[in-house]
Amino acid sequence: QVQVVESGGGLVQPGGSLRLSCAASGSIFSMYGLNWYRQAPGKQRELVAFITNDGSTNFADSVKGRFTISRDNAKNTGYLQMNNLKAEDTAVYYCHIWRFWGQGTQVTVSS
Repeated sequence: QVQVVESGGGLVQPGGSLRLSCAASGSIFSMYGLNWYRQAPGKQRELVAFITNDGSTNFADSVKGRFTISRDNAKNTGYLQMNNLKAEDTAVYYCHIWRFWGQGTQVTVSS
């Protein structure tokens, strides 16, 4: 069975940066796109960014220009680099690959 585990969340100040990691076990990592979702308290889960298996990327308007998504297939790991963080970025961030979800990692942006 595939396991997906996020890490790298934490408390950061507005304007700061954070890099989230998504490690996936199994043999599927390089075959599927990688998605990052987030869910803030009281809000719907939203797609933040995705990267396809051949490297095409896209971002939600709210994070465009600030976030970067990447993947290292040799390490079965994906990344979400978050720069110029804002309070509204506070949420639990989830990695999603095919039908598999991570447990989420909390990102809190606060002074």
